[in-house]
Amino acid sequence: MDENIHVLKGIGLTMYEAQAYVTLTSLISSTASEISEKSGIPRSKIYDVLKGLINKNFIEVEDGRPLTYNVKSPIDVLSKEKDRIDAEIDDAITRLTNIYENGMNQVQAPIWRIYGVEKIISQEIEIIKRAKTSVNMRIGFLFEGEGEALVKAFKKRRNLEINILASPTCYINDEKFEIVEFFKENEINVQKADIPFVKVMISDSKEMLHTYTRFSEDKRNVIPETAIGIWNKYEEIAKNYDDRFMNQLKKLKNEK
Repeated sequence: MDENIHVLKGIGLTMYEAQAYVTLTSLISSTASEISEKSGIPRSKIYDVLKGLINKNFIEVEDGRPLTYNVKSPIDVLSKEKDRIDAEIDDAITRLTNIYENGMNQVQAPIWRIYGVEKIISQEIEIIKRAKTSVNMRIGFLFEGEGEALVKAFKKRRNLEINILASPTCYINDEKFEIVEFFKENEINVQKADIPFVKVMISDSKEMLHTYTRFSEDKRNVIPETAIGIWNKYEEIAKNYDDRFMNQLKKLKNEK
């Protein structure tokens, strides 16, 4: 299937409508008979197809004998469709997230194990997206690509209070990675601290993600296949950890 037709079908056009629009973008202005011939759409269907494109604001019709059909600019048409779809997706995210969070609150034992680096990083990003007021992190190590993913997510949530306590460095694939300098360079609030080989993310004092992994014998590199995350939505536990985090942060600032 033509890639353009596939995309147009994905935004709500029928196969014939997509074929007709793609054909008319090269003809610019044409009659129904010519559009039918060039697109391969049966003559018995072409007028209904063109009427559908008019109703969807993809083409215009000009009076005359025969009628002339004029294509609208793909930039104009598809940009409007993109805005419409983006708005619908944003609304769906809001509605479904509310349903999801209400469902999560009904779970009797809100603790889950997450296996694998990719899934752990994905969960961290989701927590950042859901956060309403604050995200606090204790970082003793980072996985490959994790720092960049966190910064990207944080920069989309400038309204959040973000605090990081981090070890100065770690090793990723045998290369030294400057954790504190990395976050400072990206204008993320970070304080140097003595953090063991664990990672903790706390959101709004309500949920948290503990991440553990084994290290190589020289204690330099993480062993990615051993990574495990413990996602915890017990608010009492998250609040306790968050209080301890803020006390440590306050103490470090006072010392500084």
